[in-house]
Amino acid sequence: MSRGADPARRSETVGAALVVVSAFGFGTLAVLGQFAFDAGLNVPSVLVLRFTLATVLVWTLLAARRRRSDASERLRLRGRLFLTAVGLGLVGYTGQSALFFWGLEYLTAGVTTLVLYTYPAFVLVLSALVLGEPLTRRRLVALPLVLGGVALVAGVDPAGVSPVGVVIVLGSALVYSGYIVVSRVALADTDGLLLAGHVLPAAAVSFFTYGTATDSLALPTTTDGWLAVAGIAVLSTVVPVVTFFGGLRRIGASRAGLVSTVEPIVAVVLGVLLLSEPFPPTTFAGGALVLVGVWLIHAESG
Repeated sequence: MSRGADPARRSETVGAALVVVSAFGFGTLAVLGQFAFDAGLNVPSVLVLRFTLATVLVWTLLAARRRRSDASERLRLRGRLFLTAVGLGLVGYTGQSALFFWGLEYLTAGVTTLVLYTYPAFVLVLSALVLGEPLTRRRLVALPLVLGGVALVAGVDPAGVSPVGVVIVLGSALVYSGYIVVSRVALADTDGLLLAGHVLPAAAVSFFTYGTATDSLALPTTTDGWLAVAGIAVLSTVVPVVTFFGGLRRIGASRAGLVSTVEPIVAVVLGVLLLSEPFPPTTFAGGALVLVGVWLIHAESG
């Protein structure tokens, strides 16, 4: 093997490791959200604190990056790109997060994450409709696998999975797919971290406005509540965003997508271990179909 191959292989290994860290971080969201609910917090309060703390951390990283690289680097988006980022925060990330946490009130952490993970199928359809990307034979096979997996997860089983919760989280997956498609276009003109620096505060403003209007905002009153919120902001938001973009640069989008399939597995395992959540055979089978469908989608892109 040539010497030049060693740095390339090391870079790929580091990239895969970063995406695994990202998937683990995203996989903790539902479990930490349940901890926050158990501590007495409601959805608007959790999400205002999540996006506010995450905004502070992301802008700290942006400022540090600017000092390390080029002091003239522009940290503010302008024009249509700025409006797109704000819209992504006010509508996309707000809608996705609200529906995800609302669904978490009906479903276990593991099932919530599994149902959300149908979003690659929605991205396929939206990309075909909006961006003109082809629906190939493999992708057409993947779509019914994903949808069939959700049907199994939502079916009657000993865990009593709520169909209402499944529909809500499917709505979250649909909104998230729209967010990804629009973000994909926006990322042609900026980088992910800077885009996140504008999306996150817009989402914080959205939930703060709603919480103020409904008089539903409250700060945590216990140490457990603050730890859950801090974990959601850091471990479930900032760390996975930063590590995913780092891994994406090293191994590419399709391989990063494949590695990210460990995310719902992490959520299921943590739900069973930390929350004693049930995981019956039908949910296992449905989750397996979802993951196989997602694997086909990403593998076909490579």
